[in-house]
Amino acid sequence: MKRMLLTALIGGLSLAACAQAPQTPATAAKPAAATGPATAADKAAEAQVRKVLKELNPELKIDYIGAAPMPGFREVIVGGQVAYVSDDGKYLMQGVVLDVATRRDVAEASAGLRRYRTDLIDSVPHSQRIVFAPPNPKYTISVFTDIECGYCRKLHSQIAEYNRQGIAVEYLAFPRMGLGTKDHKDMVSVWCAADPKRALTDAKADRPVPARTCNNPVATEYEVGQRLGISGTPAIFTAEGVQIGGYLSPTQMRARLDELAGGKAGGGR
Repeated sequence: MKRMLLTALIGGLSLAACAQAPQTPATAAKPAAATGPATAADKAAEAQVRKVLKELNPELKIDYIGAAPMPGFREVIVGGQVAYVSDDGKYLMQGVVLDVATRRDVAEASAGLRRYRTDLIDSVPHSQRIVFAPPNPKYTISVFTDIECGYCRKLHSQIAEYNRQGIAVEYLAFPRMGLGTKDHKDMVSVWCAADPKRALTDAKADRPVPARTCNNPVATEYEVGQRLGISGTPAIFTAEGVQIGGYLSPTQMRARLDELAGGKAGGGR
C-alpha cells in the first residue's frame, strides 16, 4: 500500500504492511543538478502552488516545493510523498511519471526528495539506532523495522550475511500497528534493554523480552518514518536517500547497492 498525497489532502491514513522489494528494480537516475537561484517566476509559481494546497487542506504540512523535471510544474513533497502541481495551480498529479528517454520514475531521481529523506534520517542520532555493522562497511543502510513483520524477521535472521557483504544495517523503530499498541510497547522494551542488539534479535525470534521503559526514541523514529511516507516494513534507505523498498536477500542487497553506486565503492557513512 502506498499513501497518496490525495489521502493527506482529505486527512486519511493507511496501515503499514510488511514488505518485500520488487525483485527487478530499475536503475535509479542520478539526482538532477541545481538550476541556480529562484527567479521571480519561480517564486510566484511556488506561492500559487502553496496557496492552492492550503485551500485544499489548511492543515497540510508542505515539506518541500521546488522545480519539477517537467516544464510548467512544481515538485511538492508532503509526508514523504512526491506530487506535481502546475505552476498556475490548476492541476495536481501523483503516481509514476516516467521519463521516456531514460525509462525511469522522475520522482526517485529527484534531488529534492533525496535531500529531504537524508535530512530526516540524519536527524535521528546514531546513538538512538540499533546497529549491526562489520568493521569497515562499504555501504550503510537505514532500516525502519517492526518486530512482528515476517520480512523484517527474515532480514534480521540473515544479519551476519549482510555484514559479510560489507553492509552495515542501522535499525530505526517503526511499530507498524501505531503508537500506544502492544507492538509499540514491545519495541520500547527492546530499545530500553541493557543490550538492545540482543533484545532485538530475541524479539524477532519470538523469544521473550523483559518489559522496560526509559527515555526512548521509538515514538520519534516512528514519526520520522511517517514523514518519510513509509507504508511497509522493512523500509530501507541508502545513505544518499534512495529508497530501496522492502526485503532483499544479502546478495541482492549488495548487487542493488553496487548498481546504485555505479560499480564504485561508495554509499558508506
